[in-house]
Amino acid sequence: MEILRVENLTKIYGKDSTKVTALDNVSFSVEQGEFVAIVGASGSGKSTLLHLIGGVDRPTSGKVFIDGKDIYKMDDDTLAIFRRRQVGLIYQFYNLIPILNVEENITLPLELDGRKVETKELGELLKTLGLDTRKTHLPNELSGGQQQRTSIGRAMITHPALILADEPTGNLDSKSSEEIVELLKISNKKYKQTIIMITHNLEIASIADRIIKIEDGHIVKEG
Repeated sequence: MEILRVENLTKIYGKDSTKVTALDNVSFSVEQGEFVAIVGASGSGKSTLLHLIGGVDRPTSGKVFIDGKDIYKMDDDTLAIFRRRQVGLIYQFYNLIPILNVEENITLPLELDGRKVETKELGELLKTLGLDTRKTHLPNELSGGQQQRTSIGRAMITHPALILADEPTGNLDSKSSEEIVELLKISNKKYKQTIIMITHNLEIASIADRIIKIEDGHIVKEG
């Protein structure tokens, strides 16, 4: 079943002499439960693509369908709610709320949506993440790897249609990077979560079911 379809996606910044085409007529689709890695050099357009897929930015032209819904037909408020419910975002620098503990950071999307936190499910997730003994700790009391695991938990808690990971190991040492990659694999295989991951690291990209390579705003290789 197709969970994501990107059609002729283009993003242009500036105009005339300052015009930059970050993405140029990009199209592809992703099946439910698939793990896709998007690779490319700095400035290739891969992060722009991820932000457009996630509804963080709007394209110059083209369409993005998530679970059959054309997300750019939504107004900003509707899109924000859809994004909170259907798109889990994992950032390189974690983006945790410093005054909230691990458990509160993970459950924040549910709290914002007025949804009940299932205690048993949360407990199982914390155990899977290796954070069951750290659930009352604040972000500044955690290692980088533990902060990123918290970010992964926050992305998973709503059972979104997509998890988008933007260089999730880019700020971590090799041991923590391996742990995060393993957690993403668990999320994909055990929880059947669809994942799209941006990375410049080909070794990390190799764990994915499919790799899409981007250069100068174009898909140049897929397989």
